[in-house]
Amino acid sequence: MPRITRHRLRVELRDLIELVLVPGLAAVLPWRWCFALFKHLARIDWFYRRTSHEALRQAQALGQVPPGTEAEWLATRRLVTLVDHADYYLAITRTDAYMHRHMRVQGQWPSPERAGVLLSFHWGAGMWALRHAGAHGMKVHALVAAVEGAPFVGRKVLHRYAIARTAQVGVALRHSPLVISGSLRPVVQALRSGEQVLGLVDVPADQAEGSSLPITVCGMAARVPKGLLRLAFDMQVPVTVYINGFDVQTGQRFLRMEQIPSQPDLQTLADTVFQRLDGCMKESTALWHFWSEGHRFFKP
Repeated sequence: MPRITRHRLRVELRDLIELVLVPGLAAVLPWRWCFALFKHLARIDWFYRRTSHEALRQAQALGQVPPGTEAEWLATRRLVTLVDHADYYLAITRTDAYMHRHMRVQGQWPSPERAGVLLSFHWGAGMWALRHAGAHGMKVHALVAAVEGAPFVGRKVLHRYAIARTAQVGVALRHSPLVISGSLRPVVQALRSGEQVLGLVDVPADQAEGSSLPITVCGMAARVPKGLLRLAFDMQVPVTVYINGFDVQTGQRFLRMEQIPSQPDLQTLADTVFQRLDGCMKESTALWHFWSEGHRFFKP
């Protein structure tokens, strides 16, 4: 068997285990049992090894992992990955009653009758926030990346999983996602129609230096794309920041929503929004999914 074929099979098998078979247990097990199993599996170094170790390496280089806590940090990093993937299988097999039973909610969504921008971060596990917004009558379009390109070459399992998960985002919100391909025109149209748009704004801006804003997280300088924030500010659209996470000891979900007051300028708006990510990092840096891209997010 050619070496490249053996490598491809190993990659596909790992994707099948990490993206389907293990997180898919959430569809058939009570959550309490499933979470206990996930906590055990998260201490096995084989799971999500490449991405979790790269995340640890970069977080350490940035001084975000105290010496002696590496093993616990890695276990939490694997756990949040497992839970995040499991949420897809929970979303397609559980009702809204399950959500209300298992998630503590603080705050409220803005009025579904007027335009709004909902913002969050790649921290915790966010599928149930989408389900909650949809169940409360919000008319939200999530901004999503196109499911194509280099990351999916030679990885059919990953590609099919990404397609299915993106589709589920639309099902959860009960409104179709908007694929971001360089133009924010669909976002403007949605806001002018009195609908809401949702975006995760803690993404690297190294491909858009001229269209980015400086912010501070964990005491470190970073830059983020300013497109969605600028739209919200220029159109004077209300901004809501939400945080969707879980207790790493019990697995209980929480959803926190906060309306951001009108700000005097765009930079102050960005600073105010990212203070919420900074607060999340104080709770747990390991629950942030983008540490493996930390070199692109944070600036020297």
